[in-house]
Amino acid sequence: MSSLYRIPVALLLRDVPSTVNCAFDAPFDERHEFEPRGAAETDIHADAEVAVRLTLQSFVGGLRAKGGISAPWFGTCRRCSVRVEGVASVAVDERYVDTIEEGDEEAYLIENDFIDLEPMIHDVLLLDLPLAPLCREDCQGLCLHCGSDRNEAPCDCQAPSDVRWATLDGLKFAGDESDDADES
Repeated sequence: MSSLYRIPVALLLRDVPSTVNCAFDAPFDERHEFEPRGAAETDIHADAEVAVRLTLQSFVGGLRAKGGISAPWFGTCRRCSVRVEGVASVAVDERYVDTIEEGDEEAYLIENDFIDLEPMIHDVLLLDLPLAPLCREDCQGLCLHCGSDRNEAPCDCQAPSDVRWATLDGLKFAGDESDDADES
């Protein structure tokens, strides 16, 4: 099975400097190597279409992949627990080299005149996923006491008072205007 992520680069490496545009859509995890993440984690479906739009530019000893990658993601709102969906769009500027020098974790390897974009695409997309997505910026979340969704209806629950702090309820500060108005 031939992968769209595997790109032949022999001509690019031979004619330095040269450039080629690379655009395709492919499944995020066509070999199904990744286990689905937990229900509370943001993830990308294995079959989700990744849009790859890159320019490959050769230089002596390697090439640079610049452009953009995007893929749909899904997760759970951190406040109200509803399903959230979005699109991860990442600008990339990555190097592919013939040999990786010691301490150079920033480059990917060119193997047999091919580059495999899949590991790089997985890296940048998974790192771009939101850790704690929100369904909307003003999400009110769930009531801590009754569990109702405060986005759908207001909740009148009162937090139970903690007897350990009850002594502080009667504390009055000098110059507190609200206390002076209550005494009038």
